[in-house]
Amino acid sequence: MTPEIADLVEQMRAPASGDTQVQMDDMQTPRVETSPEPEVRSTADELTYRLKQQSLLARFGELALRERDPQALLDAACEICADGLETPLSKVLIHNDTRDRLVLIAGVGWSGEVEGQVTLELDLDSPAGFAFQTGKPLISNHLEIEDRFRTPKLLADHGVRRAINVLIRPEIDGAPWGVLEVDSPDEGQFDASDALFLDAFAAVVGAAIARQQTEERLLAAIKHQALLTREVSHRVKNSLSLVSSLLAMQARGAASDDVRAALGDAGSRIQAISQVHDQLWRGSDVQSVILCDFLTKLCEAIDTGSQHHIVTCDADDAPLIADIAIPLGLIVNELVINAIKYAYGPQGGAVAVTGRIADGRLTVTVADSGKGFDLTAARSDRSLGMRVIDSLVKQIGGVIENRSTGVGAMIVIEAPTR
Repeated sequence: MTPEIADLVEQMRAPASGDTQVQMDDMQTPRVETSPEPEVRSTADELTYRLKQQSLLARFGELALRERDPQALLDAACEICADGLETPLSKVLIHNDTRDRLVLIAGVGWSGEVEGQVTLELDLDSPAGFAFQTGKPLISNHLEIEDRFRTPKLLADHGVRRAINVLIRPEIDGAPWGVLEVDSPDEGQFDASDALFLDAFAAVVGAAIARQQTEERLLAAIKHQALLTREVSHRVKNSLSLVSSLLAMQARGAASDDVRAALGDAGSRIQAISQVHDQLWRGSDVQSVILCDFLTKLCEAIDTGSQHHIVTCDADDAPLIADIAIPLGLIVNELVINAIKYAYGPQGGAVAVTGRIADGRLTVTVADSGKGFDLTAARSDRSLGMRVIDSLVKQIGGVIENRSTGVGAMIVIEAPTR
C-alpha cells in the first residue's frame, strides 16, 4: 500500500462532514447542502462486490502480460475498471509534453468524439490535474457541490456526480505518465477500498506500459544492430571481392604456372567467403543465409570461370546460420574446384552439388562422373586443399565421406545445423 493510499484509508475511516459547499459560477454566497447518505451494502453484497473487483484485476493482469497494442490495453483498462466499480464512465488521460495538458486517449461511455480531442488543464484545481501533480489518489463523491476543484466541462456535460482519479506511473523511469479515472452520474459513494482497487489497476497499467516501452526500445536496438551488421557484411563482401580481383590480376601476370594456380585458388577461396557475406547483407536475417540461394550463387560463380565444365546446384530453400555457411562455402568451393581440375581432364564434364536440411542435419553432396577421388590418398599427400577441407569439416562438427559406388566421386558432408 502506497503512503498516499494509506493516508486516504485513514481519511475515509474518519467521520465524514455532513455538509459540503457548492461551487458557484457567480458571485452569490455559496449555499450549504446536506451530502447524500452513503450507499450501504449488505455484508454478502459487499463481499460479492470486492471478489468481483479482485477477479477483474486478475483478469486484466493476464491480459496486460499478453497485449502488445498500447491502445487496446488502455481500452481494456477503461472497460474493466468501469465494470469493477459499477460505473458507466471511465477514461485514461496522458500528459502531453508539448501542450502541457492532459489528453483523453481512451475511455468508455462518453458521447461524441472525445479520444484525442478532449484536454484538461494540468493544475491543482482539477481532480485529474491534482492526482497527476501530487501522485495522490483522489475521491470526489459530490462533484455537484465540490468546492476544492472545478468540475471539467466533460464531466458536467455527462452529469457526473462522483469520480476517482489515480496516477499512472510506469516502472521504467518512475515519472508520472497519466491518470486513470472512473466517473459516475449516480448518487452514491466511492470509498477507500474502491480507491485501492483503482490504484492497483493503475499500477498494472503502468507496469504493462513500461513493458511495452522496454520491448519497443529493445526492438529498435535490435533493428539498429541488424542494420549495422548488414552494413558490415556489405563492406566485408566488397573488400573481399576487391582482394579476389587483385589476386586474379596478379595471377594473370605471373610467369609461373604454379604461381598462377596458387593465386587462382586463393582468389576462389576468398570469393567463396564473399558470396556468404553477399547473401547475409541482402537477406532479411543477418544471422543466416538461405541454403539454396547461397550454394546456387557460389556454383554459378565457379561455373562462369570454368570453360569446359558445367556446375549445377540443387538445394533446399531453408535457412542456415552464418557460422556454418561460411565454412561450408569454402568446403564446397574446394571440392568443386578439385573436381574441375582432376576429375575429367581438358575435355571437361559435369559437377553436381546438392544440399539438404532435414531433422536438424545438413547434408551436402559434390558428385562427378570422372576418374574418382580417393580421400585416404588425398590425406596422405598432405595437400593444402585437403587440409583446408578436413579442418573446416571439423569446425562445423561434421563428417566427410566418399560414397561413390561406381564411376566418379560422390563426396558427402554431413553436419548439424546448429
